[in-house]
Amino acid sequence: MSSSTNGQWYPPEWPDRIRALANGELTPAAPRRAATVLLLRDSDTGGPAVHMLRRRASMAFAGGAYAYPGGGVDPRDERPVAWAGPSRAQWAVRMGVDPATAQAIVCAAVRETFEEAGVLLAGASADTVVADTTGEDWEADRAALVAHELSFADFLGRRGLVLRSDLLGAWARWITPEFEPRRYDTWFFVAALPEGQRTRNTSTEADRTVWIRPADAAAGYDRGELLMMPPTIATLRGLQPYATAADALAAAEAQNLTPVLAQARLVGGEIVLSWPGHDEFTKHIAQTDAGSGASGDGAPDGPSGAPSPSGGTPA
Repeated sequence: MSSSTNGQWYPPEWPDRIRALANGELTPAAPRRAATVLLLRDSDTGGPAVHMLRRRASMAFAGGAYAYPGGGVDPRDERPVAWAGPSRAQWAVRMGVDPATAQAIVCAAVRETFEEAGVLLAGASADTVVADTTGEDWEADRAALVAHELSFADFLGRRGLVLRSDLLGAWARWITPEFEPRRYDTWFFVAALPEGQRTRNTSTEADRTVWIRPADAAAGYDRGELLMMPPTIATLRGLQPYATAADALAAAEAQNLTPVLAQARLVGGEIVLSWPGHDEFTKHIAQTDAGSGASGDGAPDGPSGAPSPSGGTPA
């Protein structure tokens, strides 16, 4: 059964898997690319609010944890789409990947936001955004995307829509620890809720959605009332200084995208688990605690059919 410390989710099998990795008995799985989006809107109570989902308690992975919309990259996300905003080459430079990979990750971020929150960062032109995505025809397309019956490129093409990459800002990158059986290389983006659109709970993996100020969500985590994984609480803390959604989006360009990857060491008979640059998640696990649980994870927020996103990738 999963456990938590200060609201932080962790699986009980981690100590044994960490020891197996340290002893050369475990081969790390290759991480799958994923994307998740911190969808923001301005509030009247000071600072923007962020859209979060609570994973169903019945979920085997991070049940009950709060996360953002997100999921794994679909190979079809590399297909050509009408594109507005920074070019694929510019995104590639910002993200440190090749242009095809940059497009796939950005497309996944936009697609997953539509699939899991009903919000679409696309418009009929490079300077417009669709105003309403709640009709039955939109819902049919969303369901087809979730079922992999429709590619995102075909969806945009059929509707004559342009992907608005300028509405996204790359915020962080977390990679699931090497001792996890399912691993994700998850990109976290920020975006402002487009005018006229509204979120709705369209994820089959979530039983609740909320708009909450990052400071309030972080306080709930600190009190042990809101369950979260390290990428989620880390990105929430990072958002707290910004007064508006626009401020956060503008700040994205300066965010450090160096991947955060947990490190596990055996020191004097105990496991020391840490995330570089995030000391609050460091844990010391005694040899006698095998099976009692470590803490945290770098998985994505809310991917459908996977740890559902950081982050995806739930986080």
